[in-house]
Amino acid sequence: MFGTEIHWTTFFYLLIDVFIVLVAYSKSRRLRHDNLNRFLILGCLFVTYNLTGGLLPIENFPGPLIVQYIITYGVAITMCLYVVHYFYNEYDITFLKFQLTITNITFLIVACFLLLFLGPYFWTDSIDLSRIYFTVPVSVICLYLCWEFWRKITKSNITNPFVKRRNKLSLISITCIALLPILTVIGDYQWLTFTVINITFYTIATIEIDRYLYLLENKGKMSAIFSYYNSMKEVPISPDFYKEGLTRREIEIALSILDDKSYKEIGEDFFIAESTVSKHASNIFKKTNVKKRTEFLMRFSPQQ
Repeated sequence: MFGTEIHWTTFFYLLIDVFIVLVAYSKSRRLRHDNLNRFLILGCLFVTYNLTGGLLPIENFPGPLIVQYIITYGVAITMCLYVVHYFYNEYDITFLKFQLTITNITFLIVACFLLLFLGPYFWTDSIDLSRIYFTVPVSVICLYLCWEFWRKITKSNITNPFVKRRNKLSLISITCIALLPILTVIGDYQWLTFTVINITFYTIATIEIDRYLYLLENKGKMSAIFSYYNSMKEVPISPDFYKEGLTRREIEIALSILDDKSYKEIGEDFFIAESTVSKHASNIFKKTNVKKRTEFLMRFSPQQ
């Protein structure tokens, strides 16, 4: 299309991604105590990935051909690492072996790119050979991360429908992004590669929309807390109710506390450490001007 290598499907996904990012940006500007910055960064990375991956390489680009591949691979690597970072934060991941922190994974992938992609290219002048050398070890890393994530999520007995939906969408998302190295080895099929990879972004967008709807559905259960905010502030709670004081994650935790779940049960539901739940709870208690859990339940439980 337009005299470039971009496929019409890639251009279509690019338009959808830009639309989602603009809507999310508009929504984020209205949030007072929370924001969608992580999602906005993710969206911008997917937009950039579609642009660079769809348009490059082109003949009239200044500089040697390898520069274009460095740009496209650099954007793709950054996007993949940020997706992993996104889910690390979402699920408080601590179950991986070999000290696979985000920092260590980043160093490992960058080292593979320098040694196994650029090295062979300058030695053999073959993009195809360099692509194979680079993607094989990276595929192993991605498949391991995907397997551990599947094993962690699927072995848990979750009863919360919201968490169940989020987990299923997360599994789809992490599986699609893990397939990128394999799709790269298969060949330059934009319609296939960009379809699979953009599913990652659309499932994450669905997770964020579902989270917002979940909070709206439980507005009644949080009515006592919202009434407290109304009594403390002269400005009434707007329809975007979760912008007033508590973050989205804190409201999720608060709803579970109001269901009288223990911190251990809450941690298991949301795949976060019990200590993390305790920190969120402390912030909730401070913002609602109570000293402990029992006082919070007595004051805000809808059954009281």
